[in-house]
Amino acid sequence: MDLAIGIDIGGTKTKIGLVDNKGNCPVQTFFRTKEYPDLGDYLDQLKQSIDDLIAELDFKPNIIGCGIGAPNASSKRGTIENAANLLWKGSVPLLEKFKERMPMPMRIMNDASAGALGEMLFGSGQNMTDFIVITLGTGFGAGIVANGKLIDGYDGFAGELGHIDMTIGDGRLTGLGVRGGLEAYVSATGLKRTIMHMQSKYMDDSRFRNIAYNDLHGEDITKAAEEGDVIAIKAFDYTAKIMAQALANFTAFTQPEAFVLMGGLTNSGKWILEPLEKFFNEFLLEVYRGKVKLISSGMEDKTAAICGAAALIWENQH
Repeated sequence: MDLAIGIDIGGTKTKIGLVDNKGNCPVQTFFRTKEYPDLGDYLDQLKQSIDDLIAELDFKPNIIGCGIGAPNASSKRGTIENAANLLWKGSVPLLEKFKERMPMPMRIMNDASAGALGEMLFGSGQNMTDFIVITLGTGFGAGIVANGKLIDGYDGFAGELGHIDMTIGDGRLTGLGVRGGLEAYVSATGLKRTIMHMQSKYMDDSRFRNIAYNDLHGEDITKAAEEGDVIAIKAFDYTAKIMAQALANFTAFTQPEAFVLMGGLTNSGKWILEPLEKFFNEFLLEVYRGKVKLISSGMEDKTAAICGAAALIWENQH
């Protein structure tokens, strides 16, 4: 059976899987990215993880190539450039170095753009020609499809919408140092910062008053909202309003049929999605109102990022 390797390099985890031409992922694994500050050690661990996955299969696969999604990845250069959420700084020749360990067809792309390609091949975008994938994880990423084509950009860096200056509130810095940038508000990290901001602004009782920032996790915030914690609910509303304003602005560029939402923050469900829908329709220009859908990824949540990366290889087979 033909399989492609899909690798999603995130700020917290690196996810790896083997993917068939329908987007099925029979085996997958992960390890913590930050445990490998040395690139060579990281790539050795990556190869070992892939070898282990292949050994798990009860048949001998034909590996047709390896697709990699990563923040700040240039598809044209095969590099990761100054990624805010990764420990390796400067221009990292990841494709060149990894090919030395695993010689095979290999492509790398911005993780959200890879996600958009995955949606085109395997997910919600199969019957759409215009949509934007939004990834809400440690940061905020975007992959843009217009007229049936992925917008990759002159240098492979199209879609860095998380670093658009929203000039909001206290002007938080994004990971790339953009003051007031979208990612600093709309991401798992941004939500945690908003919890702290809401506690200073409101006097309501909250379970978070005795929790340190580093001990705070997204799922805790969702659970608190479900229990009626006012600070958690206000934090979600604040996040959703900023995101809605941004998505309304992005709509004016390419008029997508839908925004496809994926990543950890979307696991908060109605707490983020309901206020997002409400504010989004308020911010949209009248000519777009009622025409743009907010939908979830059509790929299985656990494997969406892996399948998106593998789609870089499968795209050429379809």
